[in-house]
Amino acid sequence: MHRLTALAALLLTPLSILPTAPAQDDPPPAAKLRWFGQSFFQLETSGKQLVVFDPHAIPTFGTPRVSADITLISHPHNDHAQPEVLGEKGRVFVGVTGTPDGKRSDWARVDEKIKNTRVRTVATFHDTTMGMTRGKNAVWVVEADGLVFCHLGDLGHELSPDQVKAIGPVDVLMVPVGGIYTVNGEQAKKVVDQIRPKRFVLPMHYGVPGFEDLAGPDEFLGEFKDKDIRRATDTNELVIPVDAKAPDAPTVVLLGWRKAELAPPKK
Repeated sequence: MHRLTALAALLLTPLSILPTAPAQDDPPPAAKLRWFGQSFFQLETSGKQLVVFDPHAIPTFGTPRVSADITLISHPHNDHAQPEVLGEKGRVFVGVTGTPDGKRSDWARVDEKIKNTRVRTVATFHDTTMGMTRGKNAVWVVEADGLVFCHLGDLGHELSPDQVKAIGPVDVLMVPVGGIYTVNGEQAKKVVDQIRPKRFVLPMHYGVPGFEDLAGPDEFLGEFKDKDIRRATDTNELVIPVDAKAPDAPTVVLLGWRKAELAPPKK
C-alpha cells in the first residue's frame, strides 16, 4: 500500500521540477556593412532596416543586386547613381540634383528620420576647384543603432573646419582612396585624421583586378600601422556590435566584394 501511495505521488509531481535545458543567449545586437565594389555599400541595422549607398551597375563587380529601405546617392555620376539595380529601392534620396557634368547642379539639403534611422547630407565638392571640374558631391551621415556612419561619396578635397563640424562625431567611415577622380591615398589619410572615426575605416572607390581605372588601396594602407589594418578580403561583410566599447584607435578594414543575388521582397 505504501508503494502505491509513493507511486501516485510521483505521478502527480508537477513537471516544472524536472530539469530543463539552459536557455540560449540571444546574440548581441549588431549592424552589418556589406561592400559591393566602388562606393556601393549596404548597411543593415540591428533592426533589419536596409540603407544602400551609391548603387552602381559596373560589369566587373557582377552588377550586384540587393534591396533597400533607404537609398542614398552622393552625386549623379553613373557609377554612383543606379538605383534600378536594387530589388527594392525604398525611399531614394539624392544628395546632388541636376546634370552629371555639374554645370547645372546644386546640393539637395537632406535631414530626415525614417523609422529609427536619421540620414543627412553635408555639402562638399568632387574636386579641388569648388566643383568647376567635376561638380558637387554630398557626404551622407547616417545615425542608426546609436552609431554614426559616414559615407564620403566622391570627395575630391580635404575638408574645411566647417565641413568637419557639420559631419560631427563618426563611428564608421567609408572613404574613397583611389585618386584620379577623388582624393588619393595620402589625401584620404588626412581626411581620416580630420574626421577621427572611432571604430572603423573602410576604404572604397579604388582599383581592383579587372577594374583598374583607379589606383589600388596600397598607398592608403601604407599610411597606417599594420596592427591597425584588418585584411578581410574573403568576405564583403563587416559585423559591428552595437554595444561594444569603442577601441583606442579605429581599425582599417579592407573588405572583398562578391556578387549578390536579388534579395526576395519583404513580406
